[in-house]
Formats: sequence, C-alpha cells, structure tokens
Amino acid sequence: MASDLVGRRVDVIIAMGGTPSALAAKSATSTIPIVFLVSDPVASGLIASLARPGGNLTGVDMFTLELVAKRLELLSELVPQAKVLALLVNPNTWLAERLIHNAREAASVKGVQLGIVKASTESEIDAAFATLDQLHADGLIVVADPFLDGRQEQLITLAARHAVPVIYALREFAVAGGLISYGASFTATFRLAGVYAAKILNGAKPADLPVQQPTTFELVVNLKTAKALGLTIPPAILARADEVIE
Repeated sequence: MASDLVGRRVDVIIAMGGTPSALAAKSATSTIPIVFLVSDPVASGLIASLARPGGNLTGVDMFTLELVAKRLELLSELVPQAKVLALLVNPNTWLAERLIHNAREAASVKGVQLGIVKASTESEIDAAFATLDQLHADGLIVVADPFLDGRQEQLITLAARHAVPVIYALREFAVAGGLISYGASFTATFRLAGVYAAKILNGAKPADLPVQQPTTFELVVNLKTAKALGLTIPPAILARADEVIE
C-alpha cells in the first residue's frame, strides 16, 4: 500500500496505523513527506530525535508506553482490594516487552501481582479471558494496539461475560459499554496530524517540524457497566472524569 501511494506521487503520506505503517512508508520513500501517529518514534528508528526529526518524517508521539502505568494506577484505585491484575498485550507489536516492563514496574509500586496475557488473534483473545479466571485476576488493562483497538465488541462482551473490570485506552470502548477508559483523545491527536499535513502542503519541511505530543487526555467512566459489575466508582475518579455515562 505504501509503494502504491509512492507510485501515485502523492504530496504527503499520513501513516495512522501505528509503527508498522510508518516504517512501511519510510521504506517506500525518502522524499515524499510522511506524517505519523506512533509511539516512541526515536526508538523505532523512524526519526533521529523528537526536536529535530530529520529526513522526511514527523508527526505525533502517542504516549503508549507512558500511559500503561497510568491505566494500572486507575484500575487499582477503582478496585482497591485487587491483589492480582492482568495486562492484555499483542505479542506481535514491537512495543510488547517494553509495555510489559512498564506495567510490571507500576504494579510493583502498587503492591499488586501482574499477570500477562497475550493475544494477536480473535481466538487468542477468547483464551486470554479464560486465563484470567485461572490467574484469579481482579482486573484487566488492555494496552493501546491497532489489533486490540479493532476488537471492541469482542473485548467488551468477554469482559461482561467474565465479570472482570477492564480499563481501555480509547473512549469509544467506554461509550460502547466498557467500564472505563483513559488515553489521548484520538480526535485531538488526529487534528494535530492534519495540521502538520497542511503545513507541509504549504511548504514546510518535515525535518523542521518537531514531533508533537498529545495535550488532551480523556477519562471516561460507564456507570451502567459499573453497576452490572457491582462496583462503586470512587468519588475521586468521578471528579476527574471528562465524561460519565449513565
């Protein structure tokens, strides 16, 4: 797909499918400007530095690594009696081990055990939730990942079936029936990418545009789902919530 875009001689490529799509675009062209939405673009080799990207790429750092610890903290606050929490991660993402490391550090700080469940297919998601019962997990953190983000209905259905509190990265999960979500606003983040694409179309060079970082984060709580799980949302979380769904 990246090669096809290069063949069409487009003026800008916006890579919105995470690091794999950005790397594919970079491999396909060293001249057409690329605007990405990824996590840790320096570590993945996309750019030289956040302040001075160099080359033909710039974009937005999605903060995936930094936010996994925050979600664990929120889930611990939501389920204070929890002794075991679990992390659902796609093992095929290049960030998997770093996400696990960050989550384990956060779990250690909170004094809870952390079980790791992995899934990169629909059937593996089913198996992961079955494993939660074996782990006696009191809650689950779903990491931000293009594959997992696309399995909204399946994840919400399994969370209800297994009666497990789950925190997600995208507000769309909480709106659709998930318990709680916390993450960068995709609407605001996509707008940042659009602004950079416009600047490039108006003559700016990607190498001169520092990588941006999200400034809008959303905490969304679904009270209906909490009631179904028999959970009382702490007032401190409700006070911080950007949206409460009743």
